[in-house]
Amino acid sequence: MNIGILGPLVVRSSGREAAPTAPKPRQLLALLAARVDQAVSVDMLIDELWESRPPSSAVTTVQTYIVQLRRALAGALRISPAEVAGDILPFTGWGYRLASAGGTHDAQTFLRCAEMGREALAAGSHDQASVILRRALRMWRGPALAGVRLGPHLFAHRTNLEEYRLAAVEQRVEVDLRLGHHHELISELSALVLQNPLHENLHSLFMMSLYRAGRPGQALDAFHKLRRCLSEELGIEPSPRIRNLQQAILAADPILEAETRSRLFRLELDLPSGPGPRLLPSRPVSG
Repeated sequence: MNIGILGPLVVRSSGREAAPTAPKPRQLLALLAARVDQAVSVDMLIDELWESRPPSSAVTTVQTYIVQLRRALAGALRISPAEVAGDILPFTGWGYRLASAGGTHDAQTFLRCAEMGREALAAGSHDQASVILRRALRMWRGPALAGVRLGPHLFAHRTNLEEYRLAAVEQRVEVDLRLGHHHELISELSALVLQNPLHENLHSLFMMSLYRAGRPGQALDAFHKLRRCLSEELGIEPSPRIRNLQQAILAADPILEAETRSRLFRLELDLPSGPGPRLLPSRPVSG
């Protein structure tokens, strides 16, 4: 069974789709798919579907949706609903668990691939890192969980995935800059800083690309736009790291031209040292 949440929800086997179109059953399946291979409590499912105002029939309605999903999965997998209830979407005693059943899950694959790319970058294997990170980012088919109504748990999950997507984009851009592709990066980074006007790492990469492309005035203008946004939106000044980069550009410091892991350019991305986030908490969470 192939599960996809990096774009519209996909739950498919041999080309047969199991994801329903009705909004609430689709939302319930999306939460089970996002938290694949781990039990999701009935309380959490109810909280996702109705938040603070569940109907008195909430438990019964969840059970009805589960029956519908089991039938859809049985059709896609060409097995009986009883087999689905036993192996693919069983009741655990306090919740339900969707099993990947040896199939694929695009978010899990993306997180593993992004971590491999980050390790290659840290090891200085820039060509390899570029290939791996591009492969990871190609797994995205659009915004995570597009077309699914998002309650509190799916919203948090999508936010987490989108943060890791942006981190992978940053790392891929850093690799490309190290490989000397600064001219090609300017258009992409121009759009990224517009979409993320308070993001210092992206602005650092944009400034470096502009400077290396022989456009120091535009690099300094990018710094001043960031400074103005930070002041107006947050009431703060840019960090010492990006101010150091501004000063290096003003001084035309030769270090900016080198393939560098310098104190001026090294990205301190806020990423864990392990293999990326689990898609699910280590303990069941209720309500």
